[in-house]
Amino acid sequence: MHNRPYPPTEPLEINPSDSVADVLAKMQKISFQGRELGNAFDVWKQMLQDECTIWLGLSGAMTAGGFRNIVRYLIEHRLIDALVSTGANLFHDVYECLGTPHFLGDPDEDDLHLREQRLDRVYDTYLDENVFRVIDHWVMHWAYTKLEPRPYASREFFHELGRTLSASARQEGILTAACKAGIPVYCPAVADSSFGLALAGRTDKKTPPFQFDLVRDVEETAMIFEFSTETAVIYVGGGTPKNFIQQSAVIVDHAQERGHKYGIQITADAPHWGGLSGCTFSEAKSWGKIHPQARMATVRADATIAFPFLVTAVADAGRGLLATRRKPSFTNGRELEFNGHTLAGWRTSFADEERLRQTIREAELPDLLADGLTE
Repeated sequence: MHNRPYPPTEPLEINPSDSVADVLAKMQKISFQGRELGNAFDVWKQMLQDECTIWLGLSGAMTAGGFRNIVRYLIEHRLIDALVSTGANLFHDVYECLGTPHFLGDPDEDDLHLREQRLDRVYDTYLDENVFRVIDHWVMHWAYTKLEPRPYASREFFHELGRTLSASARQEGILTAACKAGIPVYCPAVADSSFGLALAGRTDKKTPPFQFDLVRDVEETAMIFEFSTETAVIYVGGGTPKNFIQQSAVIVDHAQERGHKYGIQITADAPHWGGLSGCTFSEAKSWGKIHPQARMATVRADATIAFPFLVTAVADAGRGLLATRRKPSFTNGRELEFNGHTLAGWRTSFADEERLRQTIREAELPDLLADGLTE
């Protein structure tokens, strides 16, 4: 017996008949990142039991890392409700959906030799540069000839791309699954990807360049936050997808100070470098992005190791929860409808104007900053 006011650890017992869910449940009683992975499993189950909108932020080039079908599964089974991704993940998704694989490579290969072979390297994985160029051209042609000449939210653009791919794809993927499930997919840094290169490569320079309405993306994510009973976030890595989801909690009236109620992140980065990918959920509370009493887990590990086990465990344990889960509803189109609400009927103030005036006075800021405030 012990007389300390803390629960004891429980050495992990190996049972050959245990499922992945069984093992992760046991890991909540061990230590270090193993315990955090077990905690992440428990937090995700709580998300599914609560009435909340679950966001997934997918950074890097995880599709090249083998994550396409993991994300597809999450979408098809509504283990997530909305996705924010880098353009790389979505372009690699298109590449695989059209029937071209990534290849097992060697991180020590001669990269100049790979260049001669028209093979691009993502650490230990290769892709066919020639096929990438073909897809670049096709995306350019599709966007300029099949879409209307007007600004598109990235969410609408990728919904339409998923719809087009569904008719010809050789494999189901992220965008095709999201289109069929009505799940919104946002890509706030779309220009920083092969999509940006493709759209900039229009052959007729007299044609105005394709335009994205990224401010509309911001408004839509804020509307989703405001009309969600609760919100939950899951981050694979960090970067732009993470911040884009985080900021949805602070765009609406600051006085609410709600923040996201649940949070899971898997990252190999550290907080002391000051980057967002390693930023803790605790730090995010200082910005009002995470609820003061949020249930959180941070797994500091390679996502290609931790995430497949986490998703497999949630898929197993969540089957019963999904039957009764109260999922948010989306209708994709030019206008996004979320739980019966649209932007046309919604506007929010960014902040309390009286508080702004008071801050300008107290901080002795230039009068210029009072422009636009009502008297």
